[in-house]
Amino acid sequence: MDLSAPLAWLLDEASASPEPDRFLSDLGRRIVADGLPLAAGALTLAVPHPIIARRTWLWRAESGVVIESLGFADAVSDRAGEEWLAGFGPMLRPSAKLGTEHAPLSWAGSRPFDREETARLHEVARFAVAPLAVLAERAALTALLDAYLGRRSAARVRAGALTRGTGETIRAALLYADLRNFTALSETSEPAVVIAALDAWFDRLAGAIHAFGGEVLKFIGDGVLAIFPVSGSPGEACDAALRAVSAARAGMAHLDETRQAEGLPPLSFGVALHLGDILWGNIGAADRLDFTAIGPAVNLVSRLEGLCRPLGRSVLISGAVAEATSMPLLPLGEHSLRGIAAPCAVFTLTDA
Repeated sequence: MDLSAPLAWLLDEASASPEPDRFLSDLGRRIVADGLPLAAGALTLAVPHPIIARRTWLWRAESGVVIESLGFADAVSDRAGEEWLAGFGPMLRPSAKLGTEHAPLSWAGSRPFDREETARLHEVARFAVAPLAVLAERAALTALLDAYLGRRSAARVRAGALTRGTGETIRAALLYADLRNFTALSETSEPAVVIAALDAWFDRLAGAIHAFGGEVLKFIGDGVLAIFPVSGSPGEACDAALRAVSAARAGMAHLDETRQAEGLPPLSFGVALHLGDILWGNIGAADRLDFTAIGPAVNLVSRLEGLCRPLGRSVLISGAVAEATSMPLLPLGEHSLRGIAAPCAVFTLTDA
C-alpha cells in the first residue's frame, strides 16, 4: 500500500506514542513535512475524572510547542481548541469520530486549505481513529488511577506493581490529620450536611498537601494520611509538610468564618507530622488490594495525632521532624504514645 508519511506513521507507530501531546506534535510535524500548510493543531479527549471533563492539547507549528487546556465539568464552553485555533488562520475540523466524541483533531492553516489538502486531512483523521482510541483508553485509565490512588501510587500501579506484597521502603515526612467531634456531627446532622462538611475539610487539607508536593495516600473516615517523599534532603520534605499544614490551617480558618456566617459550628481538627521509613506498596486480599503505606512510622504519626486533644494543640510534630527542619518550633517535652515503646519528643508550631 502506497501511503504518505503521516498515514504510514499513524498505521504503524502512532499507537506507541507515550502521551497525547507527543502524538499531536509528531503528527503535526509529519503533516507539515508532507507539504500541508499547517499553522496549529488541537487534540481533545474526554476524561473520566470527578472535576475534569476533557483535556485539550494545543500545538503550534512554528515552535513545535504543545500546551494543555483543561475543560471542567461545569464549564460554559468546551471549545478551547477551536477558540485557540481561530487566531492562527482558517480552521478545518475533520469529520472522523472517536467513540461518542466528534472530531477530536482540528487544524488551522497558514492559508485556506484547497480541496486536495482538505481531502488529505480528512484521510489523516480516519487513520488517526485507531491510535487515538488507544491513547484515549490510556488517558482514561491514568485519570481514574490518579483520582483514586494519587499520582505517585498510580504511577507505580501503571508500571506493573500489581502483586500482593510488592512494595518498596521509602523515607518520607508523614502527615496524619483528623476532624474533631465528627461522631457528634454525624449523629445530629443530615447526611448531606455531613458529606458537605467532610468534602470542605478534605478540599482544604488535600489542596494544601498537593500544593506543596505531598500526596494523599488514604482518606480514613474523617482522617487523612499523606506523605511527602524525601527526594533531596529530609529537611526539604519536612519543610514542605510544615508549609502544607500552615496552608491547611489558613484554609480551615477561612472555612470556619463562612460556616459561622451560615450558623454552622467550626470544624476543629488535629494534625501530626513525623519523619520515617515506610513500606509503600500492595497490601490486602488475593483479589482486592490497597496501595498504601505501613510501618512503625505510620503507627507513630497516628498515635501522635491522638495527643492533640490532651495537649490542647491543633498541630503536633515529632522530634524527627524537628531535627530535620529549620523552621522555628515550640518544644512540648517527651510523651508516651500508646503502643510505642520509646517516649516521643513532641513539638508544635509557635502559633498552634
